[in-house]
Amino acid sequence: MYELQLALERRALDAALDLAHAGPDDRVLDVATGTGALLRRLAHRRLAPREVVGLDASPPMLDLARRRLPPGWRLLAGDAQSLPFPARSFDLVTACYLLHLLEPTERAGVTRELARVLRPGGRALVVTVAGRRRAARTVLERLPRASGLRPLDCTAELPAAGLRPLRARFVHGGWPSLCVLARREDR
Repeated sequence: MYELQLALERRALDAALDLAHAGPDDRVLDVATGTGALLRRLAHRRLAPREVVGLDASPPMLDLARRRLPPGWRLLAGDAQSLPFPARSFDLVTACYLLHLLEPTERAGVTRELARVLRPGGRALVVTVAGRRRAARTVLERLPRASGLRPLDCTAELPAAGLRPLRARFVHGGWPSLCVLARREDR
């Protein structure tokens, strides 16, 4: 069932990867990787990173993802609020379609974890359900809360975790989405 919605995410995932400019020397972590949709799109990029880790709390999702990733890319079960990696471990950390599912205190904890595992100057890439167009916002706001599709522009929340937003792009066609690229600021 989850795989059916991936067609609605493709445009935003591609836009997010365009913002991120991941290269072969980047060490990448995809938090809440699910079935690996972002990682599959990343694997088909001309200069895909050699070292990639996908993390998700759902072993069944990871089993689906495992069948579709390049050799050497790793998948781990874990919690986005307590990432099982040392500080400053990654050049790029992504969290696509996760933050809008969380309550504000959980989001704050996850964004702090994203920043913690980034090296100084590293990049964080987040994708949330959000719409710039009034019609898209109205539809999203009327969906049942249980759908998880609560519109969220997390740009203003990222600096509290030490992440400075650099660029943002709204994507329509599929889920109305917001892709935000931020850089870890040293404190």
